[in-house]
Amino acid sequence: MHFSINPDCPQPLLVLIFSRNKQGKDREIERQRERLSLSKFSQTLQKKKNRSAMAAAALSIETGVTVQETVDLERNSISHRHERAEWVLNAPNPPSLWRELADSLKETVLPRKTKLFQSLKQEPAPKRVVSILQGIFPILCWCQNYKATKFKRDLMAGLTLASLCIPQSIGYATLAKLDPQYGLYTSVVPPLIYAVMGTSREIAIGPVAVVSLLLSSMLQKLGDPDADPISYRKLVLTTTFFAGMFQAAFGLFRLGFLVDFLSHAAIVGFMAGAAIVIGLQQLKGLLGISKFTNNTDVVSVVKAVWNSLHHQWNPYTFILGCSFLSFILCTRFLGRRNKKLFWLPAIAPLLSVIISTLIVFITKADNHGVKTVKHIKGGLNPSSVHQLEFNTPHVGEVAKIGLIIAVVALTEAIAVGRSFASIKGYHLDGNKEMVAMGFMNLVGSFTSCYVATGSFSRTAVNFTAGCESAMSNIVMAITVLITLEFLTKLLYYTPISILASIILSALPGLIDYNEAIKIWKIDKLDFLACAGAFFGVLFASVEIGLLAAITISFAKIILISIRPGTETLGRLPGTDIFCDIDQYPMAIDTPGVLIIRVKSALLCFANANFGREKIVRWASSEGSEEEKQEKAKRNIQRVVLDMSNLMNIDTSGIASLEELNKELLSGGIELAIVNPRWQVIHKLRVSKFVEKIEGRVFLTVLEAVDSAAPEAKMPPI
Repeated sequence: MHFSINPDCPQPLLVLIFSRNKQGKDREIERQRERLSLSKFSQTLQKKKNRSAMAAAALSIETGVTVQETVDLERNSISHRHERAEWVLNAPNPPSLWRELADSLKETVLPRKTKLFQSLKQEPAPKRVVSILQGIFPILCWCQNYKATKFKRDLMAGLTLASLCIPQSIGYATLAKLDPQYGLYTSVVPPLIYAVMGTSREIAIGPVAVVSLLLSSMLQKLGDPDADPISYRKLVLTTTFFAGMFQAAFGLFRLGFLVDFLSHAAIVGFMAGAAIVIGLQQLKGLLGISKFTNNTDVVSVVKAVWNSLHHQWNPYTFILGCSFLSFILCTRFLGRRNKKLFWLPAIAPLLSVIISTLIVFITKADNHGVKTVKHIKGGLNPSSVHQLEFNTPHVGEVAKIGLIIAVVALTEAIAVGRSFASIKGYHLDGNKEMVAMGFMNLVGSFTSCYVATGSFSRTAVNFTAGCESAMSNIVMAITVLITLEFLTKLLYYTPISILASIILSALPGLIDYNEAIKIWKIDKLDFLACAGAFFGVLFASVEIGLLAAITISFAKIILISIRPGTETLGRLPGTDIFCDIDQYPMAIDTPGVLIIRVKSALLCFANANFGREKIVRWASSEGSEEEKQEKAKRNIQRVVLDMSNLMNIDTSGIASLEELNKELLSGGIELAIVNPRWQVIHKLRVSKFVEKIEGRVFLTVLEAVDSAAPEAKMPPI
C-alpha cells in the first residue's frame, strides 16, 4: 500500500501513517519469510557454524530486512511465547469437587439464577402467583388466546381420535391381561391431566401396545392373571404408581438424562421386536384359540400356534378377523394416497367394531364358537387407592418393573412429542413433559388406570385431523367417558378377533426398517445395539432385549474410553493450522517434531497405558522397515502432545505421562504439552509434572513447534 505524505499534515496523523507503514512492512516480512525454501535454508545452515546468526543473515538477504530487525522479531516472538505459556501455567485453581457437586445440585433442584426466577422477584405477589401457576399448568397460558375456530378443529380432531382410541384401548387392555374397561379408564383420566399440565399440542395420551406388552410379560411372573386376576390387577396398579412416581421425579429433579440410557438405536430395535411379538400373540384372538402360552419369545408363541392349529382354532373367527384386518389396511392405504381422506383410516377401527358386532348379533355367531367381549363394566372410573399394595414381598420387583416401564414410556412419549413439535415449530419442555406424565400416572393409579403415555399412531391421527391444542385430548376423554357411561352394553357381542385385527393393523408403524438401514450405514456399533434389542425381545424376553441393548450401548462407551483416539498432526501448506494427516493428506510433517493430539476427553486408568504405548511406538524406531526409515529421516527431537480435547486426568493418567516422559528422554526426545484444560493443568502442577518436562507448556501447537530446534521453526514448502 502506498501513502503520500502532505508536509502540512498534523503530527499525530504522520505518526499514524508511519505506524501503518511499519505494520505493512512487518506483514510483508512475514509473507516473504513464509515463501522461503526450506531446502535452501538448510543448505545455508550446513555451511555456517553459528546457526542463529546465519539464519538471520539468510533472512536479511532474501527479504531485504536488516539482521538486527530479524533478531528483534525473534526476541519479541520468544517473549510473547513465554508470556502466553505463563497464562496456561498460572491459571487459578479450578473449583473443587464438592463445589461442582453443590453448584450442580443447586442448579438442578433450585434454579434460582434463571431468568424466570429473576423476573418473578420483580413482580408483585398476585402476578407472581399467577406466573407460578402458569408455569405448572400451561393450559392457563394457551387458553387465554383460545378461539372458537380452534375449538372446532380440536372438536373434530378429538372425535376422530376417540373413534380410534375406543377400540384400541379395549384391545390394549386385553394385551395387558386386564378387563376391557381398564383400557377405557386409562383413556379418560390421564388425557385430562395431561391436557392441563403438558406442553405438547398434538400428542395423544392413552394405553399403548409396547407398555401393555411390558406389563403383561413382566408382571405375570409375579402373579397369574388367569388364576388370580384380582392380585394381578393390584400388581398392575401398584406398578403404575411407581412408574408415575419415577417419571415425576425425573422431571422435578431434572434427571431426564436417565431416559437417554435407551439410545435411539436401541428403541428402534426394541420397538420392532416388540411389534413382532405382539403380532404373534394376537394370533390367539385372530384364530380363536382358547389355551395359549404366556411366554413372549417367538419360539414359544409359534410352537403354541402350531399345536393349536389341528383342533382348537375356529375358522369363523379367523375369516371374520382377516376380513376386517384387510378392510382397515385398505382404508389406511387410501388415506395415504389421498390426504383429504385422513378421517377414513381413523374411523375404520370403530366402523369395524360396529359392523362386526352387528354381524355377530344377527347371525348368532357366538353360538358357533366366535368369542366375544361380553360384559364390559360401565360407569365412571372407580377409586383404586385401596388396591395399591406396598407390603407385599414383591414390592421391590414391582418398583423395578415400574422404573423400566417409566423409562420406556417416557422415551416413546418425548420422542413422539418432539417430532411433531418440530413440524409445528415450537419448543417442547422435556422436564415439564416428565412431570405431566408422572402426575397423570400417579392419579391414574388412584382411578383404576394403568400406565398411559403418548401413542405415535393416535398422535399422527390427531395431527392429521388438524388439532390446535391439548383440547383434543379433553374431547377424546369426554367421548370415552360417555361411552363408558351409556354405550358399554352395545359392545357385548364385539368379537375378540376384531380387537386382535385392530392391534395388528397398528403394528407396522412400530417397525421402522428404513431407520434400521440408516443406523447400519452411519454407525455399526449403534446397529449392534439395535440388533441386540431386536433379537433379545424376539427370542428371549422383553427384559432380556432391553438389557442387551443397554449392555451393548455401555460396552460401546467403555470401548471408546479404553482405546483413546490419538492422531498425528501435520501443518497445512501456507497456514498455521495443524490437522490430522490421515484426514488431510496434504498436511506436511514438521521436521524433528512429532505432533500428537489426544482425542479422548478423559485420560484415566482404563486407557492411559494404551495411549502411552501408542505414542512411544510412533516416536521410537519400532515398526516395519519403511516406518523405521521414515522415522530416521525425520530425526524426531520433540514430541508435542496436544491436550486441547482432554477434559480431565487421574493419577494413573499422570503416571503414564511421567513414564512416557522417561521413555522419550532415554531416546533423546523431549516432551512438550499444548493447551491443557483447567482441571488437567492444575493436577499436572500439583504432581510436579510440569517441572519434570522443564516447563515445556505452550498455548498453541505453533508455539510448541517454533520453540523446538531451528530447522523445525521454518514453515513447510
